[in-house]
Amino acid sequence: MSVREPLLKPVPLADLRPTQITVGYREVTEKRRRWKELADEKGAEFLGKHMMPVILGPKERHYVIDHHHLGLALIEEKVKDILVNVVADLRTLQLDAFWIFLDNRGWMHPFDENGQRKTYADIPKALTDLADDPFRSLAGELRRAGGYAKDTTPFAEFLWADFLRRRLKRKNVEADFSHAVEKALSLAKSTEASFLPGWCGPTDE
Repeated sequence: MSVREPLLKPVPLADLRPTQITVGYREVTEKRRRWKELADEKGAEFLGKHMMPVILGPKERHYVIDHHHLGLALIEEKVKDILVNVVADLRTLQLDAFWIFLDNRGWMHPFDENGQRKTYADIPKALTDLADDPFRSLAGELRRAGGYAKDTTPFAEFLWADFLRRRLKRKNVEADFSHAVEKALSLAKSTEASFLPGWCGPTDE
């Protein structure tokens, strides 16, 4: 399916529908910090370069397929509207067929903060209803620390989050995030993580 031209019309951030269940709240906080640095002088330019990729779905609703953290951060910073890039027009589908199509295209991530797959009905109807997954925050910080490379694999950070979730305790991540990052860096270089997108651990070659 070809990528459509951006829809150069502001869409209210509050009307955007998520296609996942969680975000990392620390990631949202970091994006809020960056926005505050840019808002006064370069805010409009930033928004012009960061259009939200969406699927146009049943009842003319816009479903976000990336940048959930940014969208939530902007809402919390009282930004009202954003430009969108309509990746696909699926308005003719019934809602159940719509979710199945997104699922099969890798355009959704119906997993909760415990890494458990949920039903399509469990996906929130607003960005502000997304749950916190501290391991998604840890995966984001791990990439910024050089633990793995940015990769185009859909939901790559969530794959890393699930890898870390199985090896670190949530209470430890929440109690001492910096120490958790150190532990994550060590795990990221291990051959256990070699199957993950963006892995850049040592090799024998």
